[in-house]
Amino acid sequence: MHHHMHDHGPGSGLWESLLPAAAVILLAAAYLFLAGRARHRNPVQGWRHRRTASFLTGCALLAGALLPPLAPFAHGDFRGHMAQHVLIGMYAPLALVLGMPVTLLLRTLPAARGRALMGVLHSRPARVLAHPVTALVLSTGTLALLYFTPLYNATMNQPVLHWLMHTHFLLSGCLFAWITAGPDPAPTRPGVPTRLVVLGIAVAAHATISQLIYGGFLINVHAPIDQVQGGAEIMYYGGDIAELLLAAALVTTWRPARHRRQGADRPVPSGVVRTGAG
Repeated sequence: MHHHMHDHGPGSGLWESLLPAAAVILLAAAYLFLAGRARHRNPVQGWRHRRTASFLTGCALLAGALLPPLAPFAHGDFRGHMAQHVLIGMYAPLALVLGMPVTLLLRTLPAARGRALMGVLHSRPARVLAHPVTALVLSTGTLALLYFTPLYNATMNQPVLHWLMHTHFLLSGCLFAWITAGPDPAPTRPGVPTRLVVLGIAVAAHATISQLIYGGFLINVHAPIDQVQGGAEIMYYGGDIAELLLAAALVTTWRPARHRRQGADRPVPSGVVRTGAG
């Protein structure tokens, strides 16, 4: 079975389950280790269990998307692929981001490394990458590229492209969730109205792309029509629910400026780290 990966493409082969499982377990273990360390270093401030629960939920959603039964089904069925895409690119990122991993790192790193991390966060490349428009193009704009060009069909036959696609979904999804609704410090974070507009554009773009896929316009996916339409419905409704959750998170993570003085327990520029809720 393991040797037929190129015959059947991604989804077959024992290692295709073992690698993502190991990666997700490592991610969860690293977070739990740091959360324990944060509680130990500052028992008063501690680290909220709901943050840990949120991050672990994100890990579980990732595992659900990347492991059987969904992963093998996704390779043979466009509906499965779309369910995977929505989980990896929208639901898991929101849960991971609400776990405040950046703040957790800042609380547990030695002071000098914490300052270095803040330096990276406020560098020009980070500011460009973390701009809502960049995040929007990377997370939503690339969907048109994937489904309206031969790219999707290529990912089905090339395991490396397939994994790159998953990685892109995850990273761009995390970037978008972090900028629009994340409680973690960010290089630039426009006001709530601007972020709601960006989210609105994402909702409209998602709806448009899923309707074009459903209608068979522009689409370049080698799959039966019922699968394509089913996938489009998953993208449409699944995306809507995810974006409503993002909007809810945006509103609940927003806090008036007077609460910002509760920074993490390390020297960081004032007004940057809003970790009162950590």
